[in-house]
Amino acid sequence: MSVNLDLPPIVEIEDSLEAVIDFFETQGWTDGLPFIPPTRARVEEMYRYIDRKSDNVIATLAPRNGEATVERIAVNAVMAGCRPEYLPVLITAVQAIADEAFNLNGIQSTTHPCGVLMLLNGPVARELNVNSGYNCFGQGWRANATIGRAMRLMLLNIGGGTPGDGDRSTHGSPAKFSYCAAENETDNPWEPLHVEKGFNLEDSTVTVMACEAPHNVNDHVSVTGHGLLTTIARAMRQPGSNNMSSNGGQPLVVLGPEHAEAIAKDGITKDEAKQELWKQSQLAMEDASADWIKSRTEATAEGEGGESFFQMAEHWSRINLIIAGGAGKHSCWIPTFGRSGMTDTVTRRIERADGSPVHSVYDLGTT
Repeated sequence: MSVNLDLPPIVEIEDSLEAVIDFFETQGWTDGLPFIPPTRARVEEMYRYIDRKSDNVIATLAPRNGEATVERIAVNAVMAGCRPEYLPVLITAVQAIADEAFNLNGIQSTTHPCGVLMLLNGPVARELNVNSGYNCFGQGWRANATIGRAMRLMLLNIGGGTPGDGDRSTHGSPAKFSYCAAENETDNPWEPLHVEKGFNLEDSTVTVMACEAPHNVNDHVSVTGHGLLTTIARAMRQPGSNNMSSNGGQPLVVLGPEHAEAIAKDGITKDEAKQELWKQSQLAMEDASADWIKSRTEATAEGEGGESFFQMAEHWSRINLIIAGGAGKHSCWIPTFGRSGMTDTVTRRIERADGSPVHSVYDLGTT
């Protein structure tokens, strides 16, 4: 369904929830779920914790190259059910997905089922109570659900990611409704993701990745860190993933706290864990189909012994590794859109309009 761009910014509709929802559906402005009508009063309330004017253009979003103004971000945030204090996170996320390295145009128009995963780190993630524990990728948490949903609505309404038109995903994924979580820094035995990306521990950041839904890895048996890493790496050894077929990218590994603790207890550093995951996830050529091998010969790497294989990333350092989730002997790996050039992970710090860091969204106010 195409979106009507010729309507005025304020539309008079019959004063009933059903009429509003029906009208928005006919315009192609919704994700298929009921939503909060973005009345002028509700949109203006969203400005409570920002220091930017409503007509400020934060970025342009592909493929339509629509201007993501503060007001338009706020409208979609209201529709998604966000609290006003979530708006600084969404503004930062919009800046991140508009980064050239992220390749939003490719992500929106691909047949691959990737969604935009937002990972939050730092004090603001905890302040806003973004779930990093039990069921962090699932239901039951307003911050995760509504921030993630607002991103999807912006990709639709501002970026033009209409299914079958701007969005050409063959099957899609439930992750395209809402995909947002925080890293579990409390149970992390190593440095968190944003510190690894060059930010300070006290900074608050949003990281965006073009990700499939999580693939669970169950290991209740391994009693050593190397055993756990072997199980996870071999679960990643998937010929049909975009990472393997393109011989690279930035796949995401999410260790449950129990698995992370066991790995770290064996003296394995984060870099060593990533190196082992990278090496053990390599797929020998003979384990792929003949047709696949023929079409992907240019994507193979060569080992020290001269053997050829496919690999999940161009280098072990390209694997993203975080800690999230609650108790239980589970981890997950999350394939991404593909190699460098197709998309890269982008991390942005939550900042004031003048570029200074934000440690509490409640310190912000409208100008």
